[in-house]
Amino acid sequence: MNRLSATAFPAGTAEWPRYRPEEYRAGIVHLGLGNFARAHLLAYTDEVLATQGGDWRAIGVSLRGTAVAEALNPQDGRYTLIIRGQQTHARVIGALKHVIAGTHMARCALTAMARPTCRIVSITVTEKGYGITSEGHLDRAHAAIRADLARPEAPTGVIGLIVAALAHRRAMGVQPFTVLSCDNLSHNGQKLQRAVLEFATEAHGEDVAGWIRQQVRFPSTMVDRITPASTAETLATAATLTGHEDLAAVETEPFRQWVIEDDFSAGRPAWELAGALFVRDVGPYEHMKLRMLNGAHSMLAYSGQLSGKAYVRDVMADPAHASLVRRHLKAAAATVRGLAIDLDAYATALAERFANPSIAHATAQIAMDGTQKLPQRITAPALEALEAGTPVRPFAFALASWAAYLARRDARGAPIRVDDPRADALFAAVSGGTDAATLLPAIAAACPDILPDALRAGAFGAMLEELLDAILREGMMAVLAREAALGGE
Repeated sequence: MNRLSATAFPAGTAEWPRYRPEEYRAGIVHLGLGNFARAHLLAYTDEVLATQGGDWRAIGVSLRGTAVAEALNPQDGRYTLIIRGQQTHARVIGALKHVIAGTHMARCALTAMARPTCRIVSITVTEKGYGITSEGHLDRAHAAIRADLARPEAPTGVIGLIVAALAHRRAMGVQPFTVLSCDNLSHNGQKLQRAVLEFATEAHGEDVAGWIRQQVRFPSTMVDRITPASTAETLATAATLTGHEDLAAVETEPFRQWVIEDDFSAGRPAWELAGALFVRDVGPYEHMKLRMLNGAHSMLAYSGQLSGKAYVRDVMADPAHASLVRRHLKAAAATVRGLAIDLDAYATALAERFANPSIAHATAQIAMDGTQKLPQRITAPALEALEAGTPVRPFAFALASWAAYLARRDARGAPIRVDDPRADALFAAVSGGTDAATLLPAIAAACPDILPDALRAGAFGAMLEELLDAILREGMMAVLAREAALGGE
């Protein structure tokens, strides 16, 4: 079977590009070319190119490793996007020009970002990839930030690359690009702008920082499309549907959503033609998605891991567990304001999406990097619910599930290290004891942004300790059954 490429003859039942990709130049440099970017931003861009053309293809930058480049570059950037719903269908995406990776990644990325043809630098590096604190400031303890501040002329991290490229464009008299975060950070544009300005001031001086402040746009966005990790089955399905071997195939769900603040420095693709929504204020949409979809995801990931459920669909196949997901969605919805949207209908749609039997979204994948996710997904709505007097037990259950996940032990009784930027601090926190009364203060000391004093005191604190104690003593399955029997508290 021949490899998918620009010269591959269209075959199979997949939809192939309805335009000639090589006729268009790249106008986007995308940092962090993972599965989500290929299922979301590049899919939207591909549809716009098919509709009206334009120099909006993307150059991908792989900041960690060469595997993505090794899969995509021999395929001329082509890959198969598999959409799994009631029926499975596929599209071959042509919006990607090539991928930069490897030894000369930073130098080549800076060159691409400095070109006048680059009008947008978009980003999907997950919450931990930026080097931004939960309050939205530059995290000088982050390894990439620390290294790039030491050598700002040779950066390798996201913020260092953005600032160096903008400084070069300013020196050359080139119009700045727009910086477009597509990660699950609340107020992602504002936080990224603040961190960039702090880095620029320290590394390049106020002249560069002032120019960035005045000239560069950082629109906030809300993105939504469930995209699991690719498997051997993904590649086999791509081969069947395209008639070609594809080592970079991605699978996703039919649903997608993209809400974007319409504030760009140098133009943009007409993504609205593919269904994107441009608004003045993304904030309410961010709250809705982070608190409902992402918050419920985190809750079910930790409780799913503790109850032996490998995939989100397995959680939803358990009636008791599924009822707790719906309970969480209802409690989270009560904290969402400022949207003329039927949140009950949105919650119902989310539960249906989670239950999609064709999507193998691993709970272990969602459970990664909890310290980067939980402040906005669980802590913020919990604090607001406490103040408003709306139900808080679902948030206490989510936090107790996370704490119990951190406290897991191996066969020798040693704590299991989690995949998290604060893994060392979390490991130390759970090493001192195995009971809730010992664990919670230690975890709170390590993560005050997740367990602030307001959630450790009073009725909420007592509820949190009670739930964690029950999970540790009785096991998650028993607690799931009991919590489900309580109904919609």
